[in-house]
Amino acid sequence: MERRAVTSVFFSILLCGCGRHQGESKALLDEISKIRIIDNHAHVVRPTVGDEQPDKDFDVFQVDEMEPGPLPVRLRPENPEYMEAWRFFYHYGHDDMSEQHVKELVEHKKQVIAEKGDAYPAWVLDQLGIDIMLANRVTMGRGLTAPRFRWVPFVDALLFPLRNENLKSGDPDHRIFYQSEERVLQRYLGMLNEGRLPPTLAQYLDIVVKPLLRRQRAEGAVAVKFEAAYLRALNFAPGDERSATQIYANYAKTLTGEPSAAEYKILQDQIFETIAIQAGELGLPVHIHSSGGFGNYFRLGRVDPSQLDAMLSSPALRKTTFVLLHGGWPYTKEIGFLLGKPNVYVDFSAMTFLLSPHELASVLRSWLEYMPEKVLFGSDAGPLMPQINWEEGAWMAVDTARQALALALSAMVADGEITHSHAIEIARLVMRENARQLYKLP
Repeated sequence: MERRAVTSVFFSILLCGCGRHQGESKALLDEISKIRIIDNHAHVVRPTVGDEQPDKDFDVFQVDEMEPGPLPVRLRPENPEYMEAWRFFYHYGHDDMSEQHVKELVEHKKQVIAEKGDAYPAWVLDQLGIDIMLANRVTMGRGLTAPRFRWVPFVDALLFPLRNENLKSGDPDHRIFYQSEERVLQRYLGMLNEGRLPPTLAQYLDIVVKPLLRRQRAEGAVAVKFEAAYLRALNFAPGDERSATQIYANYAKTLTGEPSAAEYKILQDQIFETIAIQAGELGLPVHIHSSGGFGNYFRLGRVDPSQLDAMLSSPALRKTTFVLLHGGWPYTKEIGFLLGKPNVYVDFSAMTFLLSPHELASVLRSWLEYMPEKVLFGSDAGPLMPQINWEEGAWMAVDTARQALALALSAMVADGEITHSHAIEIARLVMRENARQLYKLP
């Protein structure tokens, strides 16, 4: 009887604690839902109507040109979560995802976009409670204007100025990736009125790289973005200017030969360091893709964020701020350590649709217990298919982030690490204030 009584008391206490935890989580979720969000990372699509060509500038890489592959569960078209997003935005009136009903939805979305025109992207933000969205795009465009949308251009193309034929032969995706980078580099050269590559590395850096960054800054960029892990490992090292200068000179004049992988890495390291230093001088944080990526040939070992340690620790780059995108997933503990460096931040974009709220909460808690002022919300919202575009992605990301943050913070409150009021302060940092201060937004 005595043992049974003790057991009964134990479970009563446990249930009471769970109830308090759930109550705290709900109270925090209510408060978090009121925060006007700054989204650190998205691939928003410019609205097009009628016979207008579809927008392609939401990324350098075009997923529809790649080999089809399996999608994570939450991104699959049959995921019932999308019905909630459709109800939220478009008053979807069905409890199924039949082909006919989805077809009707797509047509209704087109009507909404046509009716709202250039105001449609900002309307989507208003529905979600997003104040500002950082748009990763080659160029911006109609409907994607400040102050609601802030530009984060891509700069990977600057790393590959020489012949890339050997690099294209690695796998089918690499062929597409390098062709895409070559097209973007030609666009950049055209913008700068440069018909061809300068003959020396010094000229390339002074006539192409640095002026491009200054131009992007003048045209509204608030950061610059590297997707380099799709193209090479993140093992950037401090530049070797002398060797890089010679390598560039050996291949740039005729563009007939091609550097070895080792030679090209030396050149890329020098260019990367120059971009990072220049970005720091211009007040542009450097965004780096630091997690697993899409495609059937993506090599996870390339993206281990600990490979960035040498660059993030370089005295020459101490004035440059780095934002590691997508939380380094699945290398989240390595990311946690890197947050201890004074110039390193992390966002958890993409994790908001790859992980469940409970799984994401466990990652967030480990970061928030260590460096809460370095953690940023991001959606990584982008287009997948006609019925699942950036709008649905942003809805899922916002909903998942709010739930995960409430779970993580309520657990910290329950364990006596923080108070309720402190939890709300941390939530505001993550969902808004850290980004506002980092990008000096009003």
